Amino acid sequence: MIKYLAQAAAVALALVLTAGSAASAADATKKHHVIFHVTEDDPVKWNQTLNNAGNLQSAVGKGNVEIEIVANGPGLNMMKFESSVANRMSDAMGNGVSILACGATMKAAKLTEKDLFPGVKVVPGGVVQIMNRQEAGWTYIKN
Repeated sequence: MIKYLAQAAAVALALVLTAGSAASAADATKKHHVIFHVTEDDPVKWNQTLNNAGNLQSAVGKGNVEIEIVANGPGLNMMKFESSVANRMSDAMGNGVSILACGATMKAAKLTEKDLFPGVKVVPGGVVQIMNRQEAGWTYIKN
């Protein structure tokens, strides 16, 4: 009886390990989609978000993850041409991260695309972009 239980336990363990390996292999080839949301005019928050985006690309592979950073409200101020994180945004965009500005916030603040750092894209509404991405299965991260 003990021998039978030991054999059954060994088979169960082998199945669990095999399933874990298969899951890990599947995760390595899975395309991830992540949207970061920034609402603060704070270089610390922006640097944290840009660090997280870069770290995520390093962890899962740049080609295995699609990343958007969307800002609305006061967070939009860090997307301006003279932003203290402009070089970091440029690096992120060069690595395939999309940086998106809320068009509704821009309209309320009387900003145009010329006020933004080159390469920043404008979406009609930041929260609408987030809603659409979440409905499509994207992971939402608020920084």
